[in-house]
Amino acid sequence: MTNKLIIVESPAKARTLSKFLGKEYTALASYGHVRDLLAKSGAVETDNNFAMHYALVDRNKKHFDEIARATKKADAIYLATDPDREGEAISWHLYELLKDKGLLKNKPVHRVIFHEITKRAIIEAVEKPRELSISMVNAQQARRALDYLVGFNLSPLLWKKVRRGLSAGRVQSPALRLICERESEIEKFIRQEYWTIESDLGDGDKSFIARLTHYKEKKLEQFDINNE
Repeated sequence: MTNKLIIVESPAKARTLSKFLGKEYTALASYGHVRDLLAKSGAVETDNNFAMHYALVDRNKKHFDEIARATKKADAIYLATDPDREGEAISWHLYELLKDKGLLKNKPVHRVIFHEITKRAIIEAVEKPRELSISMVNAQQARRALDYLVGFNLSPLLWKKVRRGLSAGRVQSPALRLICERESEIEKFIRQEYWTIESDLGDGDKSFIARLTHYKEKKLEQFDINNE
């Protein structure tokens, strides 16, 4: 009997898949991300096409080691992490780690996607796997790089100036900048009167609005007509 390894993110989901798929499959959990950026300067090389350097997540090392041992015995691997970009990245990191260890030689690796935890949905997903989506993986890596490049530098400043524990990531920081720049524009705004001249024109039963754009052979700018 063939031994197929299917990997999900949560142990509860792994137990459910074991019931649905039977003894032919071994279901294990990655417990979320197995690899992340190195926790030091230079993990993202901005001057080297944004090369990213990863390390195994310490808290999940034992779970990955269990996956690696099961991979040695497996005839095929099914990566069934969540269907979003984070799940796609987790599958890719698992693939890269197992490949680097030389555990995937001559073993087919499939990406499995399901959107509901039912026996029918899971069996259909396993029967119709696809390849890893590098576009989704790249999207997640871009998000993670922004977190690292923006958040890692700004968060300590927030802790010092405002309060510890605050986060300045890829969304909060640009949003705050937009708010500050808009507020600055409002404070600097000087009210100026200007007028536009329009006329209701028509030809028979057809009508249209015409705007005065030139006066005395000169194109009118916004503030050229500045009083009533």
